[in-house]
Amino acid sequence: MKLGVIGGSGLSHFEELEVMSREIVRTPYGEPSAPVVHGKINGTEFCFIPRHGAGHRLPPHRINYRANIWAMKEIGVEAVIALATVGGITKGPETLITPDQVIDYTWGREHTFFDGLNGNVTHADFTSPFCDELRQRLIDAARGAGLDIVETGTYAATQGPRLESAAEIRRLEQDGNDIVGMTVMPEAGLARELGLCYAAIATVVNWAAGKSDEEITQSVIDRHLGKGLADYMAVLSALNA
Repeated sequence: MKLGVIGGSGLSHFEELEVMSREIVRTPYGEPSAPVVHGKINGTEFCFIPRHGAGHRLPPHRINYRANIWAMKEIGVEAVIALATVGGITKGPETLITPDQVIDYTWGREHTFFDGLNGNVTHADFTSPFCDELRQRLIDAARGAGLDIVETGTYAATQGPRLESAAEIRRLEQDGNDIVGMTVMPEAGLARELGLCYAAIATVVNWAAGKSDEEITQSVIDRHLGKGLADYMAVLSALNA
């Protein structure tokens, strides 16, 4: 199974990644966030797209999600792993989690390939937003790497780029969400429409608004991000294609 990874802009700078080539992929939906990086981690090949582009220049609501997912399909990727840094609603900083459900609070994003413009409207089943087979592989890889991982949870996808208010987080918690981020939707829905197996692995880098007395600053996020990035690499290193 050919594996793709969509993650942060620093991904290609990890020492564990052996870069083999870079490929510019043209899509009917415009340019992906960046060229696809073909590389290996511990002998397993991956195709990487940094969703925020080079230099982390694209905010969540400006990412060309359709182009990124289309590019993965175009180059033959069968399963996409989404790396996500999130705020914790019921889970604290440095928790590693693979969500099994999502609630979409985003708006104004191009969220479907079936917009009716080409006369083709399809309603994709989204009962289980994430691919259980891939989620289990991520869980097994994490366990194999000696990591603790939360095996289920609900991801709240918010618009960004601003963080949420304390009242918004209270509402998200009442809705049943465990973590909050800005990028899994519409990625997951688009992957489902193209028949790609898609799963997310998230690291909590801060308590969400109102869940802690600490102000959410970049220094707070950076304090926990290093552990999350190391966990990502450990999981990817333990995966077998």
